[in-house]
Amino acid sequence: MHPEQVATAPFDYWSMVFVFVLATFIGVGVIRRVSRLLHTPLMSITNAISAIAVVGSIIVTGSDYPPVIRIMGAVALFASMTNIVSGFLITDRMLKMFKTTPHPPPAAPREGGSDKP
Repeated sequence: MHPEQVATAPFDYWSMVFVFVLATFIGVGVIRRVSRLLHTPLMSITNAISAIAVVGSIIVTGSDYPPVIRIMGAVALFASMTNIVSGFLITDRMLKMFKTTPHPPPAAPREGGSDKP
């Protein structure tokens, strides 16, 4: 949408706020009913949605919009990238919890029949 078309957009501010609040409550309701076993796949879908938000915020930030909208696009870009990077860091940390450290092989017994030096 071009900057001149923003002023004549068919949606007004309050209808957009209503949609945002409604989506928030529906999202919270859906997430609360998800089984614990499905939270990891659900988070990967959330990261994919964040990637879409990054692309959209890059487009908004780099376009010819008024400065306020471009600043909001930059804030959205920062928030989305923080979410993605944090997701990767947390996933890496969780995967490290399941790694087992290899135990060193037992020392060979010394000559003379005693393990003591």
